[in-house]
Amino acid sequence: MVRPRTPAGRARETDLRLGERFPGSTADLCALDHADAFQLLAATILSAQCTDERVNRTTPALFARFPDVDSLADAPVGEVEELIRSTGFFRAKTRSLIGMACAVRDRFDGVVPWRMEDLVTLPGVGRKTANVLRSVAFDLPGLPVDTHVQRLAGRLGLTHEVDPVKVEYALNPMIPAASRGRFSLRLILHGRETCRARSPQCTNCLLADFCPSAALGASSGRRRVGT
Repeated sequence: MVRPRTPAGRARETDLRLGERFPGSTADLCALDHADAFQLLAATILSAQCTDERVNRTTPALFARFPDVDSLADAPVGEVEELIRSTGFFRAKTRSLIGMACAVRDRFDGVVPWRMEDLVTLPGVGRKTANVLRSVAFDLPGLPVDTHVQRLAGRLGLTHEVDPVKVEYALNPMIPAASRGRFSLRLILHGRETCRARSPQCTNCLLADFCPSAALGASSGRRRVGT
C-alpha cells in the first residue's frame, strides 16, 4: 500500500480507516446523551473541562427539572448550580446555561438556531460548541476542535497550527463538508482509545504505518507525545 505523504492524503486515509473502526452517524458517535438540540447545547456547555461521562450523569436531573428553553430561562440560579455542581465551574456554567436559554427564547423564538453566526452569539457558545450543534443536531457541516482533535491533527502532521480555530480552518478543506462532523468525532474516539495524551498506544494504532509521530517514535526508540 502506498502511504499518504501529504497532510490532505493523511487526513483522507485517517477518515477512511477511522470510519471503519467507528461507523455511524454523528448522532451515533456523539458521547453526550441528548434528545434534541436544546439538550445537546446544554450538555455541550456543561462538557467544558468535564468528562462526557460526568455530564451524562448530571443532565438527567437537570432536564427533568428544566426540560425546555422556557423553564431553564426562568430557573433559579441556586437550583441550577446545585444540579450541575459536579461538572466543575458550576457558577460560570449556570450563567451560561440560563443566559443561553434566555437568548434562545428572546431572540430566536425558543428555537435553537443552526447558523454559525447565530450560535456563537449565545452565552457559553464558541465555535467548538457551535460546530457540535451543527454537525450532530442539524446534520450540517461542522468540525469541532477539542483537545483530542488538536492533538491528533498535530501528531498526524495534518497541521502545525495549535489555535483551535486555525486547526479547524486548516482541516476543513481536507475533508468533504458532509463528513467533517464524523471525522472530528472519530478523532476524539481514537484519541481516547489509542492516541492518548500521555501514553499513545502506537504499537496498537491503525494509523501507525503513515503517522509521522509513530515513525519518529520508532526511529528514536520512544514515542512522541506531541501537543
